Amino acid sequence: MATIDIYNLNGAKVGTMDLADEVFGAVNEDLLWEAVKHYRAAARAGTHATKNRWRVSGSGKKLWKQKGTGRARIGSIRSPLWRHGGTVHGPQPRSYDYTFPRKKLLGALRSALASKFADGKLTVVNAFDVKEVKTKTFREALDKLKIEKTALLVEVPKHGNRNLELSSRNLAGTELVESNVVHPYHLLRYDHVIFTQPAIEKLQVSLTKSASRREHKPEAGEGEKKTARAPRRRTRHEKAAEVA
Repeated sequence: MATIDIYNLNGAKVGTMDLADEVFGAVNEDLLWEAVKHYRAAARAGTHATKNRWRVSGSGKKLWKQKGTGRARIGSIRSPLWRHGGTVHGPQPRSYDYTFPRKKLLGALRSALASKFADGKLTVVNAFDVKEVKTKTFREALDKLKIEKTALLVEVPKHGNRNLELSSRNLAGTELVESNVVHPYHLLRYDHVIFTQPAIEKLQVSLTKSASRREHKPEAGEGEKKTARAPRRRTRHEKAAEVA
């Protein structure tokens, strides 16, 4: 079982924490790709639209009679064959979201955490103890934690740390999310991830339970009630043979 150091906002080590092998053990790149693809597809607005022949401006009157002019027959000036006519099979507003299995999402989240830990881009702090609303002070705290590029801050749900929200929201390349909504896309988008100790403990327990349920496969007949099998119905040929 691997361990990770716990720091405070001054950059001093204050303890260690054990990491579960079920969560931080392996990286599945295929799952990560699928999770990121689903997240980006669901974020698409899908508001693109083109005008077909019923939406472009123009009269619907037949321009000339069907026969006798020597020209090609035409029914409307809004025909797609003509300039300024409608668009055929053009994009229309729609949703790009699709169903993504929860087991795959949790597996991708475990892989993203394992990838960050393997790259040394995962930091755990005991708490985001921000005593005043000051962006400069919080930036200095990140410098003490050796955060040079973009960073993702993960806190427990309903933490109520208003000073943290106000101090971090003006920092470019920094985002604050709650542990119950963190997505593999968030972990891969930012260079460094900073968890509070309660947040990573709660997330690790949840992911460990899901991994244990996935690995447990009931044996044949386990959990099923044994019922008496009904006798097989005799065919008419068998009945005729008995009579004979």
